[in-house]
This record gives sequence, C-alpha cells and structure tokens, in this order.
Amino acid sequence: MEKAASTRQLKVARELQRDLAEIIRSKGMASFGGAMVTVSEVRVSPDLSSAKVFVSIFPSEKSAAVMDILNGNIRVYRGELGHKVASQLRIVPDIYFLLDTTLDYAERIEELLKK
Repeated sequence: MEKAASTRQLKVARELQRDLAEIIRSKGMASFGGAMVTVSEVRVSPDLSSAKVFVSIFPSEKSAAVMDILNGNIRVYRGELGHKVASQLRIVPDIYFLLDTTLDYAERIEELLKK
C-alpha cells in the first residue's frame, strides 16, 4: 500500500507539472507530429529525487510515437526544468514519462453506455 504524499511532495509535484507543461507547450504541436500533449499529473518520490510525469496525448493513435519522442528527449526536458526550478530545488528530479489513459478509459465507458 502506497503512503500518502507529504505536503512538500504535493507542492513540488504541482510546480513540476506547471513547469513541464510550459516546456512541452513551448515545443509546439509540430514537434510531436501534430499531437496535443498535456501533463495531467506528476507524482514525486518521498526524497524528491524522481518524478513520474503522466501525459495525455490527443489523438490517442499517436501515443506510441509521442511517447518515443518524450522519452528520447528526457535529458533536454530535465535540463530545461533545472533552469526553471533551480531557485526552489537543490536536486532536479529524474523524470519518467508515463501515458495517462484515463481519457481513453472514460471514452470507452461512454461508448459502452450508449449501446
């Protein structure tokens, strides 16, 4: 069972989510093959050394390609994140991109309910 996140973890996660969303938005949709990428959630480890970044991708058919792009450029994103959070954090957390499938799940449930 996972322990509840501390207030510090939640604050850092919110800040990382805001900053990563800005970094990704600044890249533009063209760098992701025309897909829209949204940072839906960030979960930070208790020692603040790593962050799981959940992203939603629309259209979902491009998910695999966009995830490859994101994971291939982790060092770039972490470097840009370091410049943004340098005054707030001593260590820039390692980031791991994970696909957030809640929108697909909700869409599937909606389809089933319409039948």
